[in-house]
Amino acid sequence: MKIIKNSLALVGVICVSGLFIFSMQKSPNAQAPSDRNLGHEDPVVNNYNVYALEMPENLNFAGEAVPVEDPDIYERMDRELLVNTYWQSNGLLMFKRAQKYFPIIEPILKKNGVPDDFKYLAVIESGLIPTAKSPAGASGMWQIMAATGRENGLEVNSNVDERYHIEMATEVACNYLKKAKANLGSWTKAAAAYNAGNAGVSRRLEAQDVNDYYDLLLGEETGRYVFRIVALKEILSHPDKYGFNFNKSHLYKEIPTYKVKVDTAVKDFAQFSKKFGINYKILKLHNPWLREPHLNNSSRKLYEIEIPEAGYYNTHP
Repeated sequence: MKIIKNSLALVGVICVSGLFIFSMQKSPNAQAPSDRNLGHEDPVVNNYNVYALEMPENLNFAGEAVPVEDPDIYERMDRELLVNTYWQSNGLLMFKRAQKYFPIIEPILKKNGVPDDFKYLAVIESGLIPTAKSPAGASGMWQIMAATGRENGLEVNSNVDERYHIEMATEVACNYLKKAKANLGSWTKAAAAYNAGNAGVSRRLEAQDVNDYYDLLLGEETGRYVFRIVALKEILSHPDKYGFNFNKSHLYKEIPTYKVKVDTAVKDFAQFSKKFGINYKILKLHNPWLREPHLNNSSRKLYEIEIPEAGYYNTHP
């Protein structure tokens, strides 16, 4: 049974025409036209060129090697590197959002003993969009199903949905991944289980009498899953190598916040927001888990609402 559903539509799925997006960045590994034996004239059209990519050395996920010496693995890895390198607009957005959200995710992974590479799993699951929702109902940056969220202690209803709470959802993802690693024996298989479920991966390993993700014959979605994570890790770790050009000023900023504790109902978040010099829109940007413009809280539960520090937004009276 699939435990956590990823949202392929958000990151990594690209139509064939996307492969023909031209890059103006000359590959450092590319040969000059005079060095190529193409057997025909090699005109330059508008100075746009698309280059094949050299396979990086020592590719790994969480310290576990990707066996690119296997021709099938090489082709699958090459596909994900090409698709994600030449989907330039999406790539730039990932660099921009990573600057904002990785500092939130990284310490939680570290605290839980989950390898830092799993932050790239969140990239392919949601595109680092905190409010992402898949057609199957998986929600939040880690694309957690409602039942999985409730099983892991999250409040999930029409008024409050903590799957959209980045810190809480990251904790749930860590718990799931640690259990998957203990059950399946490797972080690579744990990553695959995030997509196909522990039972799903276990069944396939047993049915095919193998013990490694890279030896499995899998469907399109799970078969591309780990390769996609590794590709995003490689590209986001080496922007210059893959032709992405930006300054730090182009990246999105993490806005400092402080927490306000609330243990009562809130009738109107628009009025509540004004007490802190912001408006309802800004309150929702920082607290997407508050799903309605009011808080029921009949149980008098203690919530912590994030409020941005003064000076970062220009609000109008």
